[in-house]
Amino acid sequence: MLKQNLDEVERRISEACKRAGRKREEVTLIAVSKTKPLEAVEEVLNLGILEFGENKVQELVDKYERIKSPVHWHMIGHLQTNKVKYIVDKVKLIHSVDSLKLANQIQKEAEKKQVVVDVLVEVNIAGEETKFGVTREETLPLIEEIAKLPNVHVCGLMTSAPFVENPEEDRIYFRQLHQLFVDISQKNIDNIDMKILSMGMTNDFEVAIEEGSTMVRIGTAIFGARKYKVEGEA
Repeated sequence: MLKQNLDEVERRISEACKRAGRKREEVTLIAVSKTKPLEAVEEVLNLGILEFGENKVQELVDKYERIKSPVHWHMIGHLQTNKVKYIVDKVKLIHSVDSLKLANQIQKEAEKKQVVVDVLVEVNIAGEETKFGVTREETLPLIEEIAKLPNVHVCGLMTSAPFVENPEEDRIYFRQLHQLFVDISQKNIDNIDMKILSMGMTNDFEVAIEEGSTMVRIGTAIFGARKYKVEGEA
């Protein structure tokens, strides 16, 4: 079942890349494993996926400690400052930096553990009241401040587009975020390496890829439906 799901997701990613005139290797698939048992994670791992996303710190830490194979963990959910210390040396990428306060806390804990933490700035591009993330206007000023932190390395932007029946409705938001991504890239700010655009989930990842996403966060299409939905992925 998981293999069939993964094969279908892979086919859809490849087709979207083709339509956009992009190479398949330009897009990284993150399997969002939140609430899923270890067995399911290990099965997908054995199918060749190394990138896994989690929404909650405790669940990420539990899986990190129990899965012995090499896994690249991504923190994709809202991150509270008091939880930063548990994951700074365990994650490949934090997708959800949405304040200077959080960035400063990551700097403090990263310094203690002598690591440099790669992060994305989360942008609430559609201005949804129920979503975390900075506004489009706040994005560049925040990045310029984070750039001063030696142990925090901004690698790009992330967004969660509105959940809609027709993914075409989200195209405008993906396009806007891609433009913001390009505009910030062209400023060549020291300690900022704009190479990752994390956008697109189960419901809308093909449109996101067509609009320039380099990282899609897919849970339901791989692992099956969950009993509940949490902001941060599909």
